Formats: sequence, structure tokens, C-alpha cells
Amino acid sequence: MASLKEIQRKIGSVKNTQKTTRAMKLVSSAKLNRTKELAEQSKVYAAKITEMIQDIASNISKDGASLDNVFFKEVKNPKVVDIVFVTADKGLCGGFNSQTIKRVNALLEAYAAEGVKVRLRAIGKKGISYFKFNNIDMLQEISDLSASPTYERAAAFIGEVIEDYISGATDKIVVVHNGYVNMITQEIRQEQAVPVDASALTVDAVSTSELELEPDDDDTLLEALVKRYLEYLMYYALIDSLAAEHSARMQAMESATNNAKDMVDMLSVKYNKARQEAITTELIEIISGVESMK
Repeated sequence: MASLKEIQRKIGSVKNTQKTTRAMKLVSSAKLNRTKELAEQSKVYAAKITEMIQDIASNISKDGASLDNVFFKEVKNPKVVDIVFVTADKGLCGGFNSQTIKRVNALLEAYAAEGVKVRLRAIGKKGISYFKFNNIDMLQEISDLSASPTYERAAAFIGEVIEDYISGATDKIVVVHNGYVNMITQEIRQEQAVPVDASALTVDAVSTSELELEPDDDDTLLEALVKRYLEYLMYYALIDSLAAEHSARMQAMESATNNAKDMVDMLSVKYNKARQEAITTELIEIISGVESMK
């Protein structure tokens, strides 16, 4: 059986770990609240841009014309697909990163079965490390963005990806990230960034738009809005992923704190038993010594 000093040392070590995990949970909780506010603001802004895109699409399509725009041209048999995926730069957040990686691997297998070339654009050290370890090539590796996303950096990143799409280097762009649902739930979100799914746009027979545009302005404004929409799509994916990361880390640290408490309780019982045995042994030795002296 372990000595009393050894058990005491283990109890002290576990208590120190418990303090650390409790502090990490509180930090993640504070960060989550700030990130949730940013996510809500970005979501509302992106919704407004989407509404404007729908209005312009309605103007273009009301006379039976098709959306002859580079961002809306669906390729039936894509040859090259870019997958942009977001993971965390840090660990200690349960299965948060592994879920995203699992979805990306599933997409790789599905596209490989169809003979489609996939180019990976990785954001986050954990995803980068995984695919490097498994010798899977990545077109782009971005660190320190998922941990502290800004609109400027998100726009600059997705801008490069969009340029490849416009030039014809890729036929489709898919964004994958683990998103925030609530304090205890995250879900994988997969979205086709471009080409924009025109069938998802609501085109009313009678336009209710307050926009007054000249016919020649439609395409120009539509393209500008789609680019801005994609920038906010990327920014929201980063913010949403960060919120999900913080909520996952909160759960992981709470579980670790509870486990540490259980371990301290178990070690305390073990310590008391060992101490009781030691006292009993000493008493027996004293009684035996006294008896031998009679």
C-alpha cells in the first residue's frame, strides 16, 4: 500500500489540477458570452445581405431571365472542390476538433469515390497537425485565426479562395466547421459557399423590394453583395466555431473538475484507511511490547 506521504502528495497534485480546470472553465465561460454576441451580430448582418441578394435575384428573374452570374453557375460534374474547414488552435475541448476532422475525412472519401480532386484549406492548428501526421496534402494552412478571428482577416482569406473560383481553378467551395447550438451542444455545419444555390433563393412573382435599380446595375450590385456575403459567411463560421469551442471546453473542464473531485474523495478515503491501519499497527506493537515486559 502507498505511504501516507505519497497519498498526501497525490491529493495535493489532484487539487492543484482541479483549481486549474475550474479556472479554465470560468475563462471559457466569459469568452463564450462575448463570442456569442459577435456571432449574433454577424448572423443578423449576413441575413440582411441575403435578403438584398434575394431581392436582386428576383429583379433579374422576374422576366424569366436566368441568373447568369459566375457565383450562381452550378457545375454538374465538378472536377476540383475546395474544402475550407475550421478547427481550434488549442486542445482540452473534448471531441470538438475530432468531429470536424471526421466530417472532412468523410467528404474526402465521398469526393474521391466520384473522382473529384479535393484541395484542403485548413484553419486551426489541430486540424493542420492531424492531416500533416496522416500525410494528407493541404493547399493552405492558417494558424492563429480560429483563436482570434477578425472580419479583416476572414475577408482577406476568403477573398483569395474566391479569386481561385472566379479564375476557374476550383469548381466549388465548401465550408465545414463545428458550430454552437447551446451551452452543452455543438453540431457540424457544412455549407456550400459557391456556387450560391439559386434554388434556395425566394423569387416572388410580385417583387416587394424597395430597391430601385437600373437593369445594368443588377449584375454589378449582385456580385458585390455576394462577395460581401461570402466574407461574412467566413467570419461567421470562425465566430460560430470559436463559440462552440468555448462551450466544448467548458464542458470538458467541468467534467475534469468533477473527476478531480471524485479522485480527491477516493484518495482521502484511501488516506484515512492507511492512517487507521498505521495507528492500529502502532497500537498492536505497543500492546505487544507491554505484554512482553510482564
